[in-house]
Amino acid sequence: MFDNQAARKKLPRRGRTARAATCVGAALMAAGIGMHPAAAATATGSAGRPATATADSSLSGSRLGLADLIQKADFYQQGLNPVSATVGMTGKQALSACSGEETMQALTKGKAGAYADVTWTFDTKDTLLTESVAETSTTTSAASYENRLDRLVRSCQDEPAGHWYYGQGHAITLKTGQGRWYPAFKGDGEAAGGVAVIRSGHRFGIVGLSGQPSDDPGYMEGIAAIAINRLSA
Repeated sequence: MFDNQAARKKLPRRGRTARAATCVGAALMAAGIGMHPAAAATATGSAGRPATATADSSLSGSRLGLADLIQKADFYQQGLNPVSATVGMTGKQALSACSGEETMQALTKGKAGAYADVTWTFDTKDTLLTESVAETSTTTSAASYENRLDRLVRSCQDEPAGHWYYGQGHAITLKTGQGRWYPAFKGDGEAAGGVAVIRSGHRFGIVGLSGQPSDDPGYMEGIAAIAINRLSA
């Protein structure tokens, strides 16, 4: 992803980025994280406990669930303290800084069997994580979408001087799946998060981190591994 100052310069060409996902009924992260007022009545638990989720009947048939997304407890091992999460199951969250307004729903032309996405905010200024995933009926189609997402990300490796950009891609392979992660840099070359394209079987997605939780450009590898493990069916 990218820093806010760079985003303002980028928006006229790429479109709006990192848009919050649409809330769906009571399907919100509960247990101690900030929420939109309409969902407050459904929250339970305390700030010291991992995030859980409730779902209304419209989401009960989905093959993808909130447990397949990165959870609150996952961030602690990365040194991040999550504050709030907004989730959706319609695939209408903007994919990444390189996609502008394009969504998973648009990428798949609405043909995916299920969608899930989340936007996390943290107590660290200007840090934001977005994740959008989908499920198809075959691994072949999932691999095709994975490649399309990867090409989209790579389009932001070659940028004009002074703009944020993605660095070299790095493959990651786990027992649960695979992917490729890219560090993000500000126009001055300072590390600023990153992005990862992930797949596990017939599920695929993209996860992006804006801000600078670490000076290590490889920080995104840990986020990618967590997302792949969560996505595995």
